[in-house]
Amino acid sequence: MKDTFKHQGMRQQLVETLINKGIKDKGVLKAIGKIPRHLFMDSGFIDHAYQDKAFPIAADQTISQPYTVAFQSELLQIEPGHKVLEIGTGSGYQTAVLLELGARVYSIERQQELFKKTSKFLPKIGYRAKSLIFGDGYKGMPVEAPFQSIIVTAGAPYVPNPLLSQLAIGGRLVIPVGDDVQVMTLFIRKGPKEFEKHEFGDFRFVPMLEDKN
Repeated sequence: MKDTFKHQGMRQQLVETLINKGIKDKGVLKAIGKIPRHLFMDSGFIDHAYQDKAFPIAADQTISQPYTVAFQSELLQIEPGHKVLEIGTGSGYQTAVLLELGARVYSIERQQELFKKTSKFLPKIGYRAKSLIFGDGYKGMPVEAPFQSIIVTAGAPYVPNPLLSQLAIGGRLVIPVGDDVQVMTLFIRKGPKEFEKHEFGDFRFVPMLEDKN
């Protein structure tokens, strides 16, 4: 579990890549420059850790491409103290970015193997979410609602109504919607029943699955 000068240098190159791809949010760039992404991957793949690409992890899931993590994080416009719901804890890398941005993070993972691994791993490297649960992301976390931001890190065939209803007025939901290819979609809650929708091009995610296994 070492983070060396070499790793730090590779991270700065990754940050430059993200700037060149259009990421502007200084907080997001700083978080990506700080978080040791190689620790979230199996040791045999360290060389891949700071390339701007997704990579397989346990339970047939992936650690998202850094650009995707940065893009979604930037869309959320997180401010310190914001209450954020994350659907799909996965490796915990996106969780760490949200925590670096000062969010109070509530995260749901439906793959038991990943949930067990990540809930032990994150505190070990100093990242403590408010709540990490094993559950169905389609249902959200009604007991903790409302949230200023909700981020979905898997491809959803449709937008789950519980997530829209758990958004605070003025809150932002970032969700990739679609089957094979997803359109990155932002919903801003303007009133009890009023939502503003924005679309930001195509991305590819592992599917968001209903019910737990």
